[in-house]
Amino acid sequence: MTLLDENRLFDAEPKARGLAQALYAGIKDLPLVSPHGHTEPRWYAENEKFPDPAQLLIVPDHYVFRMLFSQGIRLEDLGVPTADGSAVETDGRTIWRLFAKNYYLFRGTPTRSWLDHTFATLFGVTERLSETNADAVYDQIAERLGRDDYRPRALFERFNLEVISTTDAALDDLKWHRMIKGSGWKGRVIPAYRPDSVVDPDFAGFAANLDKLGEITGEDTGHWNGYLEAHRKRRAYFKQFGATSSDHGHPTAETANLLPKEAGQLYDKVRTGKAEPRERALFRAQMLTEMARMSIDDGLVLQIHPGAWRNHSPAMLSKFGRDKGFDIPSRTDYVGALKPLLDAVGTDPRLSIILFTLDESVYARELAPLAGVYPSLKLGPPWWFHDSPEGMRRFREMATETAGFYNTVGFNDDTRAFPSIPARHDVARRVDCAFLARLVTEHRLDEDEAHEVAKDLAYNLVRKAYKL
Repeated sequence: MTLLDENRLFDAEPKARGLAQALYAGIKDLPLVSPHGHTEPRWYAENEKFPDPAQLLIVPDHYVFRMLFSQGIRLEDLGVPTADGSAVETDGRTIWRLFAKNYYLFRGTPTRSWLDHTFATLFGVTERLSETNADAVYDQIAERLGRDDYRPRALFERFNLEVISTTDAALDDLKWHRMIKGSGWKGRVIPAYRPDSVVDPDFAGFAANLDKLGEITGEDTGHWNGYLEAHRKRRAYFKQFGATSSDHGHPTAETANLLPKEAGQLYDKVRTGKAEPRERALFRAQMLTEMARMSIDDGLVLQIHPGAWRNHSPAMLSKFGRDKGFDIPSRTDYVGALKPLLDAVGTDPRLSIILFTLDESVYARELAPLAGVYPSLKLGPPWWFHDSPEGMRRFREMATETAGFYNTVGFNDDTRAFPSIPARHDVARRVDCAFLARLVTEHRLDEDEAHEVAKDLAYNLVRKAYKL
C-alpha cells in the first residue's frame, strides 16, 4: 500500500496527464526556495533533535488543531500551551492517539495531503493513519526523530532547501541568526523584518515597544524623525544577517501619503495613546508608504499581507494567545487602498512590492490589473486558506489572463510546520504543471514554452522577486 499516487493532482485525461508528468519530471528536483515562513531560527542554530511526533507535527500547527477544535476537541487536550501557563496535556503519545482517532476529519483538505506526504516521504509510513495504527506510526516517527540525520540542519539539506527566511519582529536581537552565521554551517537561513509591533498602535504594548525601539537603536522615538531613523537602523541590522525583505501583516491594504508635518502630528497622537480608531488606522496606512520609501533606499522587498481579521475570538486570544487558528479572511480593497502609495512611488522601478490576499474575489478585478501595469507590484502566491490545489488553480486561472506569469513570484510555503515544506512545494509544482499542460493541450502555449515557465514558477521567479 502507498499513501501517495505518482499522478496525484494531474489531469485524468491521458494527453494532459502525460504532458504534466513530463513537465513535472523537469522541475521536481529543483532546489526549494522558501522566502517567507515562520519556522524557528533557534532550530537551525542549536540543531537539537526535534521532540516527539506530537510536539513536532500537532502542537505548533494551527492548520491541524483548528480543524480538531472545530469538532469540539479542546486545545488543552492537544497540548497547545495556555497564556497563563495552566495545565495542558504534555504526553506526546496521548496527544497523538487523539489526533489519529480524528484523522478522518482532514479528508479532502490540503492539510491531509501535506501530512500524508510527510508521513510517506520523510518517515516511511505506508498506511493511512488511524486509531488502530496510531501507536505503531508514533513509534516509527519517534524512532526517526531520535536519529542524527533527522536534526534540523540535516533535514534542511535533505529537503534540498537553498534558502529559508524566517519572520522576525523588529525588536528581535537576532541572536539565533547570529549563532547560525557564526557556526560555520553552510545552510542559508535569513530573517525578514516584521515591524507590526512598532507600527500598529493597536498592537499590545505598542508604547513600550516604541521605547525599546529607541533604546536599541539609540534614536529618540519620542519624535517622528527619530522614529523613522530607528526603523532605518533596524532594517540595516537585519540586512547584516542576510534579510532581503520586510513583511507587513496589516488589517487592510490602506495606504496614505501625508505631508511630513501632518505625519509628525499623527505620530505624536499615537505615541501618547491619544489617537482615535480612525487615526490609528491612518497611521498604519502612512507607515506602509514610509516603508515603501525605505525599500527604495535599502532594497528590501516589501511584502503586504492584509485582510485577516486576526484573533477573531477574544476569549481564545485571552486563553491561548495569538496565532491559534482564529484568524479569519475578510473583504479587502486594493485599488483605492493602495492608490496613495502608488501615486507617491508606484512607478519607481527600484521598488518591489509583493501583494498577498485572502480575498479571492479581487484576483481578476483588482490585483492582476494592478500588477499588470505598475512596475513596483508583483502578486504573491495563494496564501493561507487558499494554499491548496483548488486555490492555486483558481489563482492561475484568474490572474494569468491579465498579469501573466511574470508578474507573479512563484511559490512560498509560509509555514510553521518545518516537515511540511517539501510537501507544500510539491503540491504547487504539480498544480502548476497540470495548469501548463492544459494550456498546451488547448494550443495556448507551446510545449517548449511550458517547460520554461514550469522552471520559472518553481525556482527562477521566486529568487528574482526576493533578490535571493
